[in-house]
Amino acid sequence: MSRAPRPPRVVAELGRPETAEERATRLATNSRNYRSRKTINNLVYSLLATVGAVIVLVLIVPRSDTPLDRAVDFGSVAEQVQQGVDEPLVAPTLPPGWSANAAEWRAGGSDGVSSWYIGLITPENEFIGLTQAVDANPTWLAEQLDKVAASDTITIDGVEWDVYRNPAPAADQGNFESALVTDAGDSTYLLIGTASDQELTVLAGALSDQITANQAEDNT
Repeated sequence: MSRAPRPPRVVAELGRPETAEERATRLATNSRNYRSRKTINNLVYSLLATVGAVIVLVLIVPRSDTPLDRAVDFGSVAEQVQQGVDEPLVAPTLPPGWSANAAEWRAGGSDGVSSWYIGLITPENEFIGLTQAVDANPTWLAEQLDKVAASDTITIDGVEWDVYRNPAPAADQGNFESALVTDAGDSTYLLIGTASDQELTVLAGALSDQITANQAEDNT
């Protein structure tokens, strides 16, 4: 017994059976929508997989709590800078435990004073800035020392140094608690920082031979 053909499907939006062309359009639209949803789903799954892989890598890669060594080889920097500077630059040989976090030649600004600078970290984790200024003037030095006057004079390994103490409250001293200053040749040597007198003396002693040689060269 043969079946009667199914009547055309009535589309609610049309209120009548759809034509063959309308049916083909509907099927094509449904197909495109399906493929679009599938593509979006695949993209989401791919992103989730990538994020998961990154998390796994972060968890399995070993990490060290040891700080990165950012010590500066000021001796090598001094050799490079020296090629363009006539005045002999100091590069002290220091005992174990000392390191540098900066070393640079500072060309003269509005004051016209150029200088060789080394930022040093002491064994007690204090700071000393070593500046060798060429052709420095009293105004430049006064600005470096916040216009503080020398309070004493000491001799370290044959070199005479002026001693400066910052009278400001501790909270306002910044990196200047104490300082040592001496002159040799065309250079003014400034040691300024938060280190103890003992550590300032160690640095001054490490510089004495170079400062004395600079002074002797100027006298010849």
